[in-house]
Amino acid sequence: MGSEKQEQNYDMLILGAGPAGLTAAIYASRAGLSALVCEEKLSGGEISATEQLDNFPGFPEGINGIEFGMRLEQQAQRFGTRIVSASIETVELDGEWKRVVTTAGEFLGRTVVIATGTQPRNLGVPGEEKLRGRGISYCATCDGPFFRDKMVAVIGGGDSAVEEALYLTRFAGGVLLVHRRDMLRAVPYLQEKLLNHPNVKVLWDTVVKGFAGEAKLEKILVQNVRNDSMAEVPVDGAFLYVGRIPNSSFFNGVEKDANGYIITNDEMETKIPGVYAVGDIRRKFLRQVVTAAADGAIAAMVAVRYLA
Repeated sequence: MGSEKQEQNYDMLILGAGPAGLTAAIYASRAGLSALVCEEKLSGGEISATEQLDNFPGFPEGINGIEFGMRLEQQAQRFGTRIVSASIETVELDGEWKRVVTTAGEFLGRTVVIATGTQPRNLGVPGEEKLRGRGISYCATCDGPFFRDKMVAVIGGGDSAVEEALYLTRFAGGVLLVHRRDMLRAVPYLQEKLLNHPNVKVLWDTVVKGFAGEAKLEKILVQNVRNDSMAEVPVDGAFLYVGRIPNSSFFNGVEKDANGYIITNDEMETKIPGVYAVGDIRRKFLRQVVTAAADGAIAAMVAVRYLA
């Protein structure tokens, strides 16, 4: 492309370099579209924080999340995708050319694929903000090694909470799972592994009401939801897995549900022509790497048809 202005214009702008965004890039670039991916963190998105990805087809022994993200990035670049490391500042989705302003510059695209995913939900209790990064974490894979031989709590009861609790048993001296109900929501095989692990204890029917400590986390304040009794539990670390919030606040004009997830049809189309949403940002039944990749492939090929 000859000029700087031309270098900022693309057939497709892809916002997010998780499995959905990078699969869209692979399919779009192979189909001859000029594609730009904008990502502020590591390629692979949330999966880059996963020690072992075991349920993506084609990897019988599993694969490390960072390596999986790097492979997706390399594959997209092989077909000509440009990837920039930048944060999104503003997005304008109306008109023939969509405009995205980032910390790396301004880009125009004839189509936009929104693949910005989700972020962890906070508990919103006293001490959480103060002790974030000082014992409170949202990523066991990132921070687990800092708690070798120490006592840690995991708050939650779904697949992520149970998987990360099991991962933490590699390092921690003991793992306490705190769950507000009397049964877990994780898939049965994960539950079985957790409940049979000698270094894991579960606090049922319990919610966290606060975190305490001076320079670092020292204890959590918990309440039993059945009898309202309170207790202080000494811990060195706490890992929160209490849900996700979609990163959709930048996107005006697209239809969202009550929780902020973007609504699309089966072809990943939003209400705005030429704008698609894929992966975890989209309202859908199953949020997994394999369904994210499928979303990306569909969006790219529908965009090819749209541009034709």
